[in-house]
Amino acid sequence: MIRKLYDFLFARYGAQHWWPCRSGRPWEIIVGAILTQNCAWHNVEQALNQLEAAGLDTPEAVLSADQESLELAIRPAGFFRQKSGYLRDAAAFFPACGEDLRRPSTPEDLRRKRERLLSRRGIGRETADSILLYAFHQPIFVIDAYTRRVAARHLGWDGNLPYDELQARFTRALPRDVRIFNEYHALLVRHCKESCRKSGCGPLCHVWDQGV
Repeated sequence: MIRKLYDFLFARYGAQHWWPCRSGRPWEIIVGAILTQNCAWHNVEQALNQLEAAGLDTPEAVLSADQESLELAIRPAGFFRQKSGYLRDAAAFFPACGEDLRRPSTPEDLRRKRERLLSRRGIGRETADSILLYAFHQPIFVIDAYTRRVAARHLGWDGNLPYDELQARFTRALPRDVRIFNEYHALLVRHCKESCRKSGCGPLCHVWDQGV
């Protein structure tokens, strides 16, 4: 069922070419993953634009920036005092560890890398997994509110399953393939924005349900 849903969504929407950033640089992806916590993506884009305009779009620049300038740049993303601290911590951590995070991983290696990220300030499971998948091309499936919505409505699962259990269900059902994990998550996001909305299901949802 999980693979069938992926094939259905891919046939309807096509490749999504995610992560949604301009440069594709790992640091921009990391910053976006941190700033998007409790924040709509269009607000994150404003913050990314302001960071770039202020010359604060590298780890080195973030570390050397004065607090007021950094907070002002990321203000559109909300919780700017808290997130400025998260960005400084990330700016100190990732340049030294990026090469290790980028290397191909066995499942055990990937668990170790994930634990390292989870030990950092402001990086929870969804953020850590987004960074590993999109910035460092590691085969890990991202769980977010959109994944839970589709799982509950169209896969018949409890949408409140623990994060790691829901992630394990997708991982077991799919090839260990970065491209598929990337596309699947992006397709779920797009589907929820266009059809499977908070307020109810749209026409494409009914097409899927009728075909199951």
